[in-house]
Amino acid sequence: MDFDEITDDLIADLVLRVRDAVYRTVAPLEITAWRTAEPVAFANRESGTQLALRPGDCRGWGKNLFDCAWMRFRAVVLPEHAGAELVARIDINGELCLVDEAGTPVRGLTCVKSTFDPRLGGPGKTAWRLPPGVVRAGGAVEFWGDAAFNDLFGAVKDGGRIALAELATCREDVRQLYYDLETLRDWLFTLPAASDEARRLRGDFAVLAADWPAGGETPDADGVERARARLRPWFDAAANANTKPALVVHGIGHAHLDLAWLWPIRETIRKGARTFATALYNQERYPEYVFGFSQPQLYAWLKEHYPELYSKIRDAVRAGRIEAQGTFWVEPDCNMPSGEAFVRQILVGARFFREEFGTESDVCWEPDVFGYHGQLPQILKKSGHRYFMTQKLSWNVVNRFGHHSFHWEGIDGTRLLTHMLPEETYNGPAAPRSLRKIADEYAERAVSDHALMAFGIGDGGGGPDAEHLERLRRAPALPGLPAVRIEKAEAFFETWSRDAEKFPVWRGELYLERHQGTLTTQAQVKRNNRRAEIALREAEWAAYLASRYAGAAWPAAALDRLWKEVLLYQFHDILPGSSIRRVYTECNARYEAILGELAEMTRRHYAAVAAAQAAGETRVVAFNSLSWPRDEWLSLGGEWRRVRVPALGMAVVDTAPAAGAEEPAAPVIADGNRLENENFAVTFAADGALASIRDKRAGGREVLAAGEAGNDFVVIADTGDAWDFETDHEKKDVWGYLRRHLARPVLRESATFTDGPCAVRTQVWTVGKSEIRQTIRLFAGAEQIVFETEADWRDKATMLRVRFPVAVTADEASFEIPFGHIRRSTREDTLAQRAQIEVAALQWVDLSETDYGVALLNDCKHGFRVKGHTIDMCLLRSVPHPGTALIGKDDVSADGGDGMDYTDLETHVFRYALRPHAGGCDAAALTAAARAFNTPLAVIGGEEGAAVSGPLRRREASLGSGDSRLATAKGEARGASSQRQVPRPKADSLPCRRSGYAGGTSAPLVCDSPAIELAAIKRAEDGRGWVLRLVNVTSDDVTTWLAAPDAPGAGAWEACDLREAPLTEAVPLTSAGGRLALAFAGFEIRTLRWTPAGGE
Repeated sequence: MDFDEITDDLIADLVLRVRDAVYRTVAPLEITAWRTAEPVAFANRESGTQLALRPGDCRGWGKNLFDCAWMRFRAVVLPEHAGAELVARIDINGELCLVDEAGTPVRGLTCVKSTFDPRLGGPGKTAWRLPPGVVRAGGAVEFWGDAAFNDLFGAVKDGGRIALAELATCREDVRQLYYDLETLRDWLFTLPAASDEARRLRGDFAVLAADWPAGGETPDADGVERARARLRPWFDAAANANTKPALVVHGIGHAHLDLAWLWPIRETIRKGARTFATALYNQERYPEYVFGFSQPQLYAWLKEHYPELYSKIRDAVRAGRIEAQGTFWVEPDCNMPSGEAFVRQILVGARFFREEFGTESDVCWEPDVFGYHGQLPQILKKSGHRYFMTQKLSWNVVNRFGHHSFHWEGIDGTRLLTHMLPEETYNGPAAPRSLRKIADEYAERAVSDHALMAFGIGDGGGGPDAEHLERLRRAPALPGLPAVRIEKAEAFFETWSRDAEKFPVWRGELYLERHQGTLTTQAQVKRNNRRAEIALREAEWAAYLASRYAGAAWPAAALDRLWKEVLLYQFHDILPGSSIRRVYTECNARYEAILGELAEMTRRHYAAVAAAQAAGETRVVAFNSLSWPRDEWLSLGGEWRRVRVPALGMAVVDTAPAAGAEEPAAPVIADGNRLENENFAVTFAADGALASIRDKRAGGREVLAAGEAGNDFVVIADTGDAWDFETDHEKKDVWGYLRRHLARPVLRESATFTDGPCAVRTQVWTVGKSEIRQTIRLFAGAEQIVFETEADWRDKATMLRVRFPVAVTADEASFEIPFGHIRRSTREDTLAQRAQIEVAALQWVDLSETDYGVALLNDCKHGFRVKGHTIDMCLLRSVPHPGTALIGKDDVSADGGDGMDYTDLETHVFRYALRPHAGGCDAAALTAAARAFNTPLAVIGGEEGAAVSGPLRRREASLGSGDSRLATAKGEARGASSQRQVPRPKADSLPCRRSGYAGGTSAPLVCDSPAIELAAIKRAEDGRGWVLRLVNVTSDDVTTWLAAPDAPGAGAWEACDLREAPLTEAVPLTSAGGRLALAFAGFEIRTLRWTPAGGE
């Protein structure tokens, strides 16, 4: 056959014929399975429903997705195969973990048809070489495997029927020929079709195709050797040296494993066992192989559930064969957690690797996260990181990210060396096309001769298998392809960084132009994360006070356990809402348990402190854990009381009936469609939206844009998925979804009344099958309007947003991010600006001119769009669960009736507040307001230390329930509907009382600058003293002081990094009053260790 006649199909056929000749069946495997709904231990493997299985069965072995089974495999080997190396070939159309006689994992197997991107190679792992001892006297073979009724991506293929179960012999010479051909075939498709190399290689394929026997026969050893000899010159590295680029590719085997996604968390643990067992199995045969894996949480699970396997992993890490990558406890979402959560990810993760393996990583390994906030460089640099690795920005759908090696400069000016994998995947097939892509598309190839490649099967775990390693024994020798070093990633970074001075600089956040829907999907998990972060901070503050003032022991073990679980749920497929329903059913239930335990811990510690501060049944203690003073109205003992508490302090409040009522400086007004206090006059339109907000402090300035309504709910058709608003991103119209309005909710009832110092408006809207209930509050003296909302959502494929078009014109808006804020354009002049269809924020966003602005605070939302003069917040999305949308079948969750199961069809509870203000964006004031909005004052009292307010117990009027305090509001809604008449209120709203500070106030810690936030105070990791995390929330330099007035003497202060290691710089302590002088650059994070004089 002439080379011109060899087609691509004929080449593929040749490769497949050689592959099929590698194995020869010697005996079928008999399978007996014991099926259970959840995993059982090896010792209990013969429990559950017993099944006899074999290839060709008409039905699968599982009953429900994620079923489990222990499978026993038996066969008898005939005498003629005695002594031969045998291979078990198994495909159960699911996943399988083979174990030794003690039940320790030895090899992970994955079905050939598993869901996976075919461009990255085949995910199947079906062969296990039987170790000595498995074949017993008489040829009997028996071994066990732990089976999962799911593939890598949480689907069941071919109904879970057994596809393959046999013992076979392996022709190693044919196997090696197969990898020669497979590698060369892949390389052929990277060559220009008319090139001399392509023509010669096709000629070799033509000769081999003609010589290979027909009819399924296999050449003898000499025939195979002749075939390999013909191909061998292609792999002559010395002969091809003059064709090589200067580039060196540094390869690390990797298995990205989502700790939850299309499978539940418990299955992740089993996936981890399969993945590591496979890595160790392959390292026995490929001494050059180095495997890397991140996420200490997974290692900790394996230590708990698979101790023998974990012991082997630990030995391999210490021997340098496995690289424990990164430091984050899990690979978290990098938009929505608090700044302190990132620090704890590092503290907990780094401690685990240090204690278990003696390793300290300076690489942040975050390949699959949906964008990275602009304060991450400082957080990482101050926790000992030198490098950052990702590849996710290659997923942009509008603008291609232009760098692979660069300095990433954060909002404070900190620079971090960053490498984005030039292959633009962490699931590299390690094929010639991988090396060709890296060599051709590495953006910094003109200034760097080094690039990193992560190869293996990932997302669902698995990792590299023999094909990856066989390719890497061949591909680097081919003409024109770069050399490859298989080594630890840390070795690459050390070599690569020598060219750092030539790298470009990228300033600001690393915004991903994709997956913006994850800022809103699964609203409940986002709300629970915010609540848990706040509760953890409050618990630590209460424990600090109890330790200092009541002699309580620091609850180290409990806090460590609770922090680890909250950090787990910040994983980048849990917090963003991109996992299956079961994940959220389980983690939201766990959140409630976590919040309950933290509430009781906090109550107990506050009560211990309160017992020493208050006396008498009518006295309670209000605790303020925030860095700013609080002046708030609270409902205590059936009366409204104004409570003032210093920053980081406490106040004793006498709740006994006061002699007279403390009236507000100016009375609040609630009349018809109007709420008013001394600062604002708010008018409602007939449809319930805000028609006007007049700011009396600014001479009656109108806050809302002319002719537009505020608090404007809009329902939009959402045909996207859990990740994206649109499944098909068109560059010319990625923001088009915003124009597909379905409806505005229709006002059904409303009421206006006063409740002590508060003017209140309640409203109920309906839209489709859903209902929105809202209480709008304007307190006496308040500088913000509060919207307390319940949305009972029942409409699929919809998005609910609320908009505030304001009378402010600015080119940029400000958004709170972890430990700071960032400014983003409000314009849409460029593709980069227009691609930011939704952006992330934490507790506040702000749109300001130089002399006036408007901020929006929230208690659990993260998705915002501020374009032009409109602040637009995404409240919820109901889209198909990922299991349904991606693989066509979810787990045991209820079906939506149309074949899809949708997210967020439940009752949502959330709050937001509109805060107009004089001047430009005052980050310190906004952060103070947002923290107070999110963190209720804790009020403890009574002889038993009961929580009087606990979670904030502001008095709330019920919505739409016929409550006697609801007043009638007249008016017509936009749309064809009328309002129900609601009874008028009785004239017995709660009275206002003086706060009665019998015991006065105190502040255990004092900082004189409102720009500095105490983000955390905790016992040091090593138990020596206290660690304080202080953050300048503004972009300005700040000089301030810190003092502990109640401490017996100043004590010792020491500057630390975020891992609590001492810094070489000295922290001067002034002698006057024991005040510690501190200087902060803009957005600077400082960590101090304080050892009080006279003990802890």
